[in-house]
Amino acid sequence: MSEALRHGLQWLLERQHPDGWWTDELETNVTMTAEHILLLRFLGLPVDTVREGAIKHFLHHQREDGSWALYHDGPADLSTTIEAYVALKVLGLDPQHPAMQAALRVIRQLGGAAHARVFTKIWLALFGYYPWSGIPSMPPELIFLPPRAPFSLYSFSCWARGTIAPLTIVLARRPVRPLGVSVEEVIVPQTRHLTTRVVGHGPFLWLDSLLKAYERLPAHPLRRVAQNAMTEWIIARQEADGSWGGIQPPWVYSLIALNLQGMDVSHPVMRKGLAGMERFAVQDDVAGWRFSACMSPVWDTAWALRVLRVAGMDRREEPLRRAVRWLLREQIQGGGDWQVRCNLTECGGWAFEFDNDIYPDIDDTAVVVLALLEAGEPGVVADAVARGVRWTLAMRSKNGAWGAFDRDNCNEIAYRIPFADFGAMIDPPSEDVTAHVLEMLGALGRTIADPHVRSGLAYLERTQHPDGSWFGRWGVNYIYGTWCCVWGLAALPADAGARTRREMIERAARWIVSVQNPDGGWGETCHSYVDPSFAGRGHSTPSQTAWAVLTLQRAGYASHPACRRGLDFLRDRQHNGTWLEPEHTGTGFPRDFYINYHMYRHLFPLAALALAESSAPSMSAVPAAVADGHATASATPHHSVSARQP
Repeated sequence: MSEALRHGLQWLLERQHPDGWWTDELETNVTMTAEHILLLRFLGLPVDTVREGAIKHFLHHQREDGSWALYHDGPADLSTTIEAYVALKVLGLDPQHPAMQAALRVIRQLGGAAHARVFTKIWLALFGYYPWSGIPSMPPELIFLPPRAPFSLYSFSCWARGTIAPLTIVLARRPVRPLGVSVEEVIVPQTRHLTTRVVGHGPFLWLDSLLKAYERLPAHPLRRVAQNAMTEWIIARQEADGSWGGIQPPWVYSLIALNLQGMDVSHPVMRKGLAGMERFAVQDDVAGWRFSACMSPVWDTAWALRVLRVAGMDRREEPLRRAVRWLLREQIQGGGDWQVRCNLTECGGWAFEFDNDIYPDIDDTAVVVLALLEAGEPGVVADAVARGVRWTLAMRSKNGAWGAFDRDNCNEIAYRIPFADFGAMIDPPSEDVTAHVLEMLGALGRTIADPHVRSGLAYLERTQHPDGSWFGRWGVNYIYGTWCCVWGLAALPADAGARTRREMIERAARWIVSVQNPDGGWGETCHSYVDPSFAGRGHSTPSQTAWAVLTLQRAGYASHPACRRGLDFLRDRQHNGTWLEPEHTGTGFPRDFYINYHMYRHLFPLAALALAESSAPSMSAVPAAVADGHATASATPHHSVSARQP
């Protein structure tokens, strides 16, 4: 075993929690912390305990020009800069401080709050510094629309749905509470006339005008009933840890909406929600105090298991046994919003975090099943695998592919409303999630006779770009998508469209080779989501280099000079057993929200190094199986999981 691999494995094993899981910080941008500060101020809660650390966090991430960005080395982002500036003022940083003056210059240069995104305008409106008339309307009466109706809550992705629901109450009530400081200066005087206008186009802008006319009526017969019904909807979706969906946006807006509905901070629901936030706080001496958008223990643990197995760790070793036991306990049995378009009564999937059980997702479930197959004792994991596969296959969309959280959540009309200037409003099937499902099916021995294999394969064939790459929905971007798809295709049995798959894999490998950087690594900036000409272009990073190397290894290019140079890049840049990576290589919402998974910089380089020293052609090829007769994992009774002995 090489020194690099040995040190990397030691680093990983030292960081396993006694309960069996792994995770690390999921770093986003400073708006998470800024909005937490503003939430505390709105609820009348003190900020004293986080003041010093939060100021340090903001100043640590401010760039030389005075701005803040959505991702490392990204362009100045107006909304992020406004929210950071306002939060710093609330925290008591002197407005004459050079950092504040520089930020204000950027805000004014970029047009001020009138040109910010809707969420930033809402935060300013909550404190009286932006007119509610300039905020798009979303009435709480949406709660009365049947699930399959256009613009029902279920027309939106689960993360947008969980955010829009409480915002309908906020927008109906239009509260204004004291901020404690003045931030009038974030509106450029010449643009003040724009602040009362809602940005939009065509009939949907007219619809917003009609909604505002309705809101001006002296009476709204259904409004109170709608608000109460929406309140019940929100309360029913609070997770065990007090969050909503385990992510920041629906969490903060749900607390605000419930507070407006009469629940003070001592109410059990509010108290639970606020207490849960303590788990998401991060503090260190370098970057200060910040609030995390979410956490990723299930995802991180599944990948850690797969890496340890390809590195040769026996499944009987205690670190693997603890992790398998923890993952089995995390399997979700109950229902959730996914049932609106899926008629299963039991779940069997896994979620991303510790407690967001209402929202299991297909991506986590497929990778967890792979981890259990590779690292678990067959007789121990068989039933869980069967349930996970059954749920995953039942969540296939009509186009034959898989989205992340919902089935057939594809109505792009959601993007036409004036409110839709933030992130992904829907959750359609994506190449990377579908590829992970195919990889899972391949590990189970499913052949081309399986309709799920056929439909997934056809989807990847349709979505491959002419240059050989695939788009990456949940990782940046084409390098990530191409890696996922090659691994999914290569995991399928030989009979599964062999010639077509080989051609697809060859084109993908050639593209990967073509975008290698002179230093031997690979990198891709988040800007590729805005401009596809940046596909595969960017400073080399450990995680993206690892994805490229893993692609070449699985494609049969392990001896190619490009693959060897990539491995040298990873070995040369290992630092104290791990790798350094300030770049954001994960995504929440392409174009709007990016993630630096602190485990990515370690797990995937380690996987590439381990695979280079392993005779196994892939992670999922490590012998693993479910016990004979224990698994019947299909959306329909006539398909069953193949039983393969270890």
